[in-house]
Amino acid sequence: MNFSAKQVVFISFMLFSMFFGAGNLIFPPYLGQSAGDHLWTALAGFIVSAVGLPILGVIAVAKAGSLNALNLRVHPGFALVFPFLIYIAIGPGLAIPRAGSLAFEMGAAPFLPENLVESPLSLLIYTIVFFGLAAWLSMYPSKLISLFGKLLTPILLALIAIIFVKSLLDPIGSFESPTGNYQDNPLFQGILEGYLTMDALAALAFGIVIANTLTAQGVNNSKEKSRYMMYAGVGAGVLLAVIYLILGYLGAASSSLGQAENGAIILSTIMTILFGKSGNLILGIVFTLACFCVSIGLITSCSQFFSTAVPKVKYKMWVIILAVLSTAIANLGLTQILQISVPILGMIYPIAIVLIFLGLFDDMIKKNPYIYITVIGFVAIFSLLDTINKTFLNNIWGRGFEILPFYIEGIGWLTPAVIGLIFGYLLGKFRGTSPVKRTIL
Repeated sequence: MNFSAKQVVFISFMLFSMFFGAGNLIFPPYLGQSAGDHLWTALAGFIVSAVGLPILGVIAVAKAGSLNALNLRVHPGFALVFPFLIYIAIGPGLAIPRAGSLAFEMGAAPFLPENLVESPLSLLIYTIVFFGLAAWLSMYPSKLISLFGKLLTPILLALIAIIFVKSLLDPIGSFESPTGNYQDNPLFQGILEGYLTMDALAALAFGIVIANTLTAQGVNNSKEKSRYMMYAGVGAGVLLAVIYLILGYLGAASSSLGQAENGAIILSTIMTILFGKSGNLILGIVFTLACFCVSIGLITSCSQFFSTAVPKVKYKMWVIILAVLSTAIANLGLTQILQISVPILGMIYPIAIVLIFLGLFDDMIKKNPYIYITVIGFVAIFSLLDTINKTFLNNIWGRGFEILPFYIEGIGWLTPAVIGLIFGYLLGKFRGTSPVKRTIL
C-alpha cells in the first residue's frame, strides 16, 4: 500500500503534537533571550540535539522494527526492564501529571480569582476534566491521525504563526549581548540545552503509536511501515525545528526588555506586549493544546505498551488506570514525584541515547553483538552510580566524576560509552560468538 503525501503529512502532524508539550514551548524563548546576538548559532546547536535526537530515535525504532526488537539486541532482561522504566518515567511517573498541572497553571489559573487558584479543589476539578477528555480521546487510537493531523495540530501551528507574524509587524524589541555560556560557546551551549529536553525518550515510546496507526491505515508490510515511520519522524522534526526557530526569535527579540527567570514568563511578557489583555488568553490556549496533545499521546503509547506487556489487562482499562493515576499524582504529590522521577529520567536518558546510536549503526556492528551489551552496560553503571551520588550521597563522589570529559556539562557518559565500545569490539574479536540470540517480535 502506498500512502499519499497528504497522509504522510497528517502522520507527521500527529507525531509533532505528541512531542510538542509545554517544555518545548518554554525552552526556546529562554535560550533566545540568553543567546541574544548569538541566537542563530545557539539555535543550530539546540536543533541538533532537541530535534536531531528524537528523529534519530524514531528512525532507530523503525529500522529495528520495534522498540522490543531493538532492546532484545542488548539482552532479554534489558528488553524486559528498560521499556518499563521509560514508559513509567515519561508516563504516569512524570510527564502526564506534569502536563495537567502546567495546563492548569498556564491555561486556567491566570483567569481565576486568587482564592480559587489557591484552592486544591480548583486543580482537582480541572485535572479530572482534563484527563477525562484525554482518556476519552485515547480510547480510539486509530482516530488519532484525524484528531491530531486534521484538527489539533493545525490549530496549534496557526496560533504560533499568528504570534510570529504579529511580532514581525510590531517588533517587540532588539537583540542584546548574550549572557552566560552563550557568550563564548553558543553552539555547544545550545546543544546542551536541547539535550536537556530529553525528547529522545519520547521518540522511543511513541514508535508503538505510529506503528499501530500505520497498521490501522492498512500498512502491514514491515519495510513499508519502517519507511513511513521514518518519513513521519523527519516531518515532525522539520515542524519542531521551524517552531523552535520562531520561539527562539521571539525570546531574542525580548532580550532588550530584561532577563526573565524562565521561558513561561518571557512568553507571557511577549504576549502582553503584542496582544494586550487578550495575549494571555491566546497563550493559555497554546499551552493547553500543547499539554493536551502530549497527554493523549503519552496515555495512548503507555496504554498500548502495558496492554502488550500485561495482556490480561486490556488497552481501554490501561487508559482509565493511567488517567486516574495521573490525576491523583497531579493533585496529591507532583513535587515529590518529580524528586523521584527526575533522577530516574536522568539515569535512563544516556542509556536511551546510546541505544539509539547502536540501533542506527546496527549494520556495522551486528556481527559483534557484544558491543550492545558492553556499551549499554558501561553507560548504565555510570548512570546508576551518578544518580546515587547526586540523589542520596550529596555528591560526595563529585570530584571523581569530574575527571571525566564533559561531565560538568552533563554528558559525562560519553567516556564510558567509548570504553564500552572498545571493550565490546575486542571481546567480539577474541570470542567470536553471539552472547544473545536475536529475536524479533
